[in-house]
Amino acid sequence: MLKSIFFLLFGLIFIQTSFAQTTITPAEKKVTDTICNCLSGLDLDKIKNKQEAVTLFTECFGKRMDLLLAVAEERHLDETDEAAMKQLGIGIAKILMAQNCAAFTKLAVKMATDQVDKAEKIESKEGTSEGKLKRIELKGFNYLIISDNNNSEKSFLWLRQFPGSEKFMNGVTAIAGKKVKVSWRELEVYLPSSKGYYAVKEITGIDFL
Repeated sequence: MLKSIFFLLFGLIFIQTSFAQTTITPAEKKVTDTICNCLSGLDLDKIKNKQEAVTLFTECFGKRMDLLLAVAEERHLDETDEAAMKQLGIGIAKILMAQNCAAFTKLAVKMATDQVDKAEKIESKEGTSEGKLKRIELKGFNYLIISDNNNSEKSFLWLRQFPGSEKFMNGVTAIAGKKVKVSWRELEVYLPSSKGYYAVKEITGIDFL
């Protein structure tokens, strides 16, 4: 139960559109004050990633589960209802933000920064692949197919113009079998034929070897 609360809490806290001030009950104030005091006593500068942030927050939250359960009881929530407890966790996070708990804000910012860094690394993933030209397939978009030394086929999305792309506009029948090096970058696109989002390798250049 705790794990689901914490991961959803941190996943949603930065997309909330408002932290409007609401009336805080004595039980809510006690649990948020306890968590804030616990976090304030930690060296948050040593946190390097999301997992470490979650671990620290979990430890502070878990030390006084009796206070959390008191809030659940106050709200007439069933502690075995995972969905309700998730919402409770989000509500407590909102209160911590609204109360300007500096330690919690610092922890959340570190976590958000870690998520952005990871996203940037995924978006900037680039590489090259070598193989023999096989064919071009039309599956919503054009895909250039090559085969490696093990005759395993790999496909690359021809999404936009790249240096030398004019050589492939009339197909690859005349140059099939030639060895090439495909430069690509990975990105997520919506494929109408599959009705979903998938990671694909977009062609950024092709060199003949």
